[in-house]
Parts: sequence; C-alpha cells; structure tokens
Amino acid sequence: MTPAELRATGRLGGLVFAGLVARIEQVHQAIAGRAFAPAGLAGAPARVIHDSVARGVYLAVRGAGLAAGTAGGQAGFVFGAGGQPAGREPAGNLALAVLNAVAGDRLDPDLAPLAIGMAVRAGGCDVGLTAEQIAAAFPHATPGLAVFVHGLAETEDSWHRKAEQSAPYGRRLQAEFGYTPVYVRYNTGRHISDSGHDLAGLLDGLVAAWPAPVDEILLAGHSMGGLVIRSACHYGREARAAWAGRVRHVFYLGSPHLGAPLARAAGLAGWALGQAPETRPFAALAAGPASVKDLRHGYVLDDDWTGCDQDCCLRDHRGDVPLLAGANHYAISATVTADPASPLGAVVGDLLVQPASAHGQRGPRQHIPFPVELGRGLGGMQHFGRLNHPDVWQAMRGLLLPAAD
Repeated sequence: MTPAELRATGRLGGLVFAGLVARIEQVHQAIAGRAFAPAGLAGAPARVIHDSVARGVYLAVRGAGLAAGTAGGQAGFVFGAGGQPAGREPAGNLALAVLNAVAGDRLDPDLAPLAIGMAVRAGGCDVGLTAEQIAAAFPHATPGLAVFVHGLAETEDSWHRKAEQSAPYGRRLQAEFGYTPVYVRYNTGRHISDSGHDLAGLLDGLVAAWPAPVDEILLAGHSMGGLVIRSACHYGREARAAWAGRVRHVFYLGSPHLGAPLARAAGLAGWALGQAPETRPFAALAAGPASVKDLRHGYVLDDDWTGCDQDCCLRDHRGDVPLLAGANHYAISATVTADPASPLGAVVGDLLVQPASAHGQRGPRQHIPFPVELGRGLGGMQHFGRLNHPDVWQAMRGLLLPAAD
C-alpha cells in the first residue's frame, strides 16, 4: 500500500471502531429508556446521572479509537514510503473492491485514497484517457472494442477467473472476432446511475483517445455491471455521444434487471430493524450501500431513486428505460439446476439472480424488451461462473456468428 492508502486505512479503522461504539451507545440508551420509563419523575435524577456517566464513557472510548486509528495511519504514512498501490496486486485489488462494495458511497475525502475511481485498467494500473497512455496500454489496438464491466465487489481481474482452465472471453473475442478487450474497474458501492454517468464519460474519452478509428463496440456486463451498462447507454444516447452510435452488441451475464432477492431481503431487514429503538442503529448496516438498494428493483436512472428515502421505502420506483437502439442485446441467465427450465431453477436461479429477472420478464407489468431469440438460459452454473465459462462462451459465440456473416 502507498503511504496515503496506509493513512486512510488507519483512519478508516478508527472510524469503524467509533461507529460501532456509537451504535452500541444508541442501543444502550434505548434499553435504558425502557428501564427508566416505569419510574417516571421519581427516577429522573438516577436517569440524569446514568446518562451523564454513559455519555462520558462512550465519548472517551470513541475518541481513543479514533486517535489510535489516526496515529496508526500516520505512522504508516511516515514509515511506509515506497509501497505499491493496493490495486497493483490481485489480492489488494480485491480487498479494495470489497471495501468499496460495502462502503463506497460513504468514503469521505479523508478516505479518498481507498475509493476506486471509474477507469480503464491494464497491468494492475489505471490507464489515463490520453492518446499516449492508451497507445502504450493497447499497442495492437483494432477498430473493434470489447469493453468488460464487472459486478458488485468484483474487479477487472474477475474476468480471468479460472483462466488456466478456460481462456477468458476477451482473449477469445480478440482471436475469433478481432475485438481488442478493454477492462474497466469502478466503485460498486455507489448508485448504479452514478456509475452509469461515469461509464458514459469514460467511453467518450476512450473512443476519442483510441489509436485506431473505432468502428464497433461490444459491451459485456456481469451481474450489476449489466445495469451500469444500461444506465451508461441511456445517458450516452441522451448526450448524443459518438460512442453510443457505435455499440453493436451488449451482453448481460446474469444481470438482475428486475432486482435481486437478496437485495430485497436486505432492504426488508433494514426496514424491520428500523422499527425498534434498540435495533434502529443497525438498520443502515443491514440495508447496505446505495448500489445494493438499487439492486432491490434494478434501478439504473437517477430518477428511479431521487426523492425516495431508500432506507424506509421498499416500493418499486423503477422507470422504463428503452434498450439502446442499433445494438443487439443478449441476456444470458443460469440456474444451479441442470435443467434451466425446471421449476426449482426458476426459483433459485444461480443463487443470486433468478432467470426472470435476468431476462427482464416477470409478467405483463414487468417487461424489458429483450428479444427472446437473443436470450440464453444455461443450467448447472452458479452466479460467478459466468465470469469465465466455456458454456457461456459457446452461447456468446453462437450469438455473434450470425452478425459477423
């Protein structure tokens, strides 16, 4: 880790400790309130003494935790000179991704060194959107781009899962269809629409800096990454961005277009915890970051969540978002059951996303116009298996071959 990352990590540790102590204090006060309530005015003097002592103790413990975290981080800053950025190595990159997935919407300026920015990645580093940096990172650039957008708590390295057993999609697309693979990393804890805006801007800069004229773009998103792509396409089309008119193929690999059951369960748990004073301090933790709240119903636009308190509102405010015109849209679902058409498979899906949500079809009132003939349902596969699986590649290849003829 760099000195700045070490300092931010120390501060983060202190803030987490102080936050936990603050929640314990709130629970303590709620329990004390119930205990003193029957005594009424007669118990008021004892309540005042109790509250004063408790506040002082909790304040001291919180302060000690914050001071220890800051001191530890500062020591790392002073003595940790010369360290590599955490994102340079797969383990550190994944740790940052998990942190951002859990708290990416709450990383304040003091924690900025730990916040992931939307960027093209190559060799464990961000690639600046300048002609020089892009040319250096992609010396064999072709007119076709295959841009990969990962899902929640993942990184650009996730697309190389089990690469020793099966060649990643990017390598296959390059060998068979001439696309240059481009991998993107971003903060998966923020609102999906925020990441959509960022991706739209990134694609604009990427196309402008690309060494060769860009004739065709293929977008591939895993899980939440597919929703980020839909969001970016919407905002790119609104802005009349040049890249939006060059998108020819979009693959959604297990994307919860109509929401994910676990995200809805987290929202319900947060709402339930918020109903009692003793559990209310933990409601926000259970509900998750902004992105998980969006995943309850598949929000991809600012308008879906703006003006709605997602901590207490469980209703579906998702608006209709047309698929990007001029592109083929392919939804690929999977089930852990061998038969993707089995009733059990329809319920459990890939353990995180149900086929109905992945294909955007749940009755007449919830329907996203994915062409049925361009969809695929695979069996015997869990959610993360689609990041790199020979069956998924065969499905992708089969869908691309007619368009290539």
